[in-house]
Amino acid sequence: MSTEGKSNNGDHLLQTPEQNHGLPRSRKLSPVRKLAQTRKLKDRRNVKEDENPEEKAQRHKEQELKPLYRELLYTIMHTMGRPSSAEAFTDKQLHQFIKEAFTMSESEHNSLMERVKSTEPPVYCLMVTVKEAKEILGKDVSGFSDPYCLLTILENEQESRTRQNKAKISKSVVRDATSRDKIYETDIKKQTLNPIWNQSYTLEFEDISATFHLEMWDKDEEVSLSQKLEEIKSNFTSLKRMLKDAKKEKGTDDFLGNVILNLQDLHCAEDNWYNLEPRTETYPDRGKCHLNLKFIHKTRDETLSPGRDAYTNYCGILQQFVQAYISKQSSVPWRGELCGEAQVLLELYATQNDLSPFLQDLAKWVAYSKLYQSLEVDSSVLFQQLTSIEYHWHQQKLPHQQKQELGDSLHGFLQYGLSLVAKYRDIFPPTHTATPRLHTLLRILVQICKTQAFQKLNPAQFELHDEVTDAVQTGTQEWFTIKKGLHQPMTKDKAEIGSALLRLIGEVQEDMKHNKDVWNRVFVSAVQVDVFTVIYQKFDSLLATEVRGTLSLFKGCMDQSLASSLFPIYLSLQAIHKDKAFLQKRGYLELTNLHEEFRDALPYWLNQAFSTTQDRVERAVQVDQLQPLQCGAVPVKHSSSAVDLVACVQPICRLWEQLSWPDPEEAFLLMVKLTEDVCKIVVNYCHALKERVRVLSENSDHGRAINMLCVVVNDLEHLRTVLSRIPTQLNWKGLQDRTQSIIGENQFNNTLPAQLQQAKSLLGREIRSALDTLGKQLNTDIETHVRSMSTRQRLPSKSSEDAAAPLMRYLEQELHYMNEVLVQENFSSLLTPLWKNSLQILHQEWIQHQQQKGLMVFSQRLLYTLQCLQQCFHAEGNGLLLETLHSEEYTTLKDDLTENALSSQQLLEKFYERKIWEQFVCLSVTERAHRREIRCSHPPHILQTVRPKASG
Repeated sequence: MSTEGKSNNGDHLLQTPEQNHGLPRSRKLSPVRKLAQTRKLKDRRNVKEDENPEEKAQRHKEQELKPLYRELLYTIMHTMGRPSSAEAFTDKQLHQFIKEAFTMSESEHNSLMERVKSTEPPVYCLMVTVKEAKEILGKDVSGFSDPYCLLTILENEQESRTRQNKAKISKSVVRDATSRDKIYETDIKKQTLNPIWNQSYTLEFEDISATFHLEMWDKDEEVSLSQKLEEIKSNFTSLKRMLKDAKKEKGTDDFLGNVILNLQDLHCAEDNWYNLEPRTETYPDRGKCHLNLKFIHKTRDETLSPGRDAYTNYCGILQQFVQAYISKQSSVPWRGELCGEAQVLLELYATQNDLSPFLQDLAKWVAYSKLYQSLEVDSSVLFQQLTSIEYHWHQQKLPHQQKQELGDSLHGFLQYGLSLVAKYRDIFPPTHTATPRLHTLLRILVQICKTQAFQKLNPAQFELHDEVTDAVQTGTQEWFTIKKGLHQPMTKDKAEIGSALLRLIGEVQEDMKHNKDVWNRVFVSAVQVDVFTVIYQKFDSLLATEVRGTLSLFKGCMDQSLASSLFPIYLSLQAIHKDKAFLQKRGYLELTNLHEEFRDALPYWLNQAFSTTQDRVERAVQVDQLQPLQCGAVPVKHSSSAVDLVACVQPICRLWEQLSWPDPEEAFLLMVKLTEDVCKIVVNYCHALKERVRVLSENSDHGRAINMLCVVVNDLEHLRTVLSRIPTQLNWKGLQDRTQSIIGENQFNNTLPAQLQQAKSLLGREIRSALDTLGKQLNTDIETHVRSMSTRQRLPSKSSEDAAAPLMRYLEQELHYMNEVLVQENFSSLLTPLWKNSLQILHQEWIQHQQQKGLMVFSQRLLYTLQCLQQCFHAEGNGLLLETLHSEEYTTLKDDLTENALSSQQLLEKFYERKIWEQFVCLSVTERAHRREIRCSHPPHILQTVRPKASG
């Protein structure tokens, strides 16, 4: 039965022209096809739009559903063979199922059933395809056979009579016979034990109780004597077979085996290997024959669905079954499954109407691909159908009408998929559930383009990579236009215009982030399209045009307020421009030189940063109580204003990074300005801090004032450390590398470092001034203690230890306090002048008391005090170094105090020791020997008074 027919009734399964309206670039259609689509569109528009829904549904049932329903009733009524499903269904169960699937009432069902019963029954046929055989018997002298097959169907009476008479099937050849009880003969395959036929025959029958017979024979043909002798010479083993054949009558064929099958035991379609059975026990193993058997209807009643072919009906039935199944399921994606009744009916209808597997898979692809456009369908369904179509494309041929339908369906789904790709932002948001669906869609598009069917049926050049790129660009343009409309300013106010542009750029930034982090992986893995690069280049052009157009409105009217509103726009554009590092292909980008449009606003940005930072610094100093901060268990020795100052200066440094000004020469001038502002803020902070100390010291005691002064010194030292990190934070080295061809090294070093050094010098002077103030107070107290220790009335009453004890306790207390409240740099800076002043105080006291009585005792006290001071300032290596302590003033004072602290006897001994040693050094070796002789003759008590203590 021919499967070609009109397919116009199946157009409801294909995409309509309305669905393709406004889609990305597609295949060019011929004028004829354009006209056909135009006619379809007009026909659909001519349908009454105000038609009652109930009337429309009833018309659909009469024109579409009832013809299909009659076809199914006819199929059930004239069923032959068992379905392949393991589950069996009665006619009643099948009737109940189709009533529910087609929403037919009981009366409608009965009416349609009566009509089907009155139709002409079909001609029952068994379509047999003899494919091949293997390992059959070799009947010829050569060891091979010339096999052919005889096929027929025998009714019960004929079968009984045949068995009784043991007669063989007549071997008369009847080709293309249409009457029943005819014998069909295959071609003869020469000299083989594994013949291949692939020949099909349609055998009619009336009763399903009949049997199918296939007999395989070896064709016996007369051979010349010379050929026989030649075979004997070449193969002596065939001599015995030749002698056996000589006993047969010439022209008698050899029986190779048969296959006998009861029709009522067969499935509606089978494809199996069957054993060739012998008539006797001789040679029981005779090989196998591969048969494809299928029950079909011939001359099926055409009044069931007039004007429709079997393929179109199959498509309609399939769609109705799928819709009925999905309507009963939950919201989970449909995975292509159908209930058992639907599968059985589809199989029976396709078999009875001899629909090839290719046509069945084509119908499923058309239905499922259209269903994918309206419901959520699991991707495996479409993948499976594409794989089947690709397999059948190499195995079978489609009728011309179905070829065109397949080509249109594949191309239509591609265009539908590309339309979804163009709107991927809205349809597949960046979530863990939506992005896999986008990946699946792209893989389906790739699979379609890979199929031979698409490549043959769509000869026009179709590059999926380019089509996806075009769709993404088109979708990006549409998305940008929509967002621009949503953020359109309501008024012509400059601030509102800038705010609208900023909101639009923010939308673009968020979209680019999603493309980079989520969607790009999907597109690259599926279709090798770097979607981030595609949308970035598109946004680069769109934003540059939009920003230039907006900023052109502000020419000549720049002020601080407007500049402030433009700064976030500049930062957003800079952030977008930095994302160019993620591009796979880099070309010219319009955002590269967009900074030029903001040049008029740059001075306002710098002034605002400076004034804002200055105000914050002043407020920080005004609320500072000049007390060390506490950070957990570790004390912080500077106050809150120092911390706030660092936090306030950091935004200026961050401003440099945010601007990232591309022009090298302008960037250098910008750095000079920023460095100058930082130094100016530091200087102003010093002045404000000194004023704060003066205000807080007016009503404070002396100790409180000393504490505040220590905190101020620490604040300034902390600030000097912060200034030392400015070159690194502002990346002077990188700027110098960028500007080395424009700004000379000397000019660079004489500008920026000089500015910084000037500010650090100011801090150093302020620190020294504060330390001098602290040192003066300590020096005054040390001088008081030294004078109290050296009072004459107290000389005989106390020992040196007791006299120096008050001074040492004071120093220990004060230095311990200073070590706790001052940072290490300032504490070391305080100790050095304090040590020098202490030496001067001791030296002055020594000078004043040289002419007074009790000089020896006084010198001993001062010497002891000097030794204690050395130990105090050295602090076992934690204070000043010994090299710093043992200055020239220290050595001189120590020597003077040491000599004056000796008694008269000790002085004489020391005097004689020095003199004798001087003489000893100056004498020659001979004189030394002579002197030793003289000295030996003197009394021992004289030598004892002049002998030096030092050896050698």
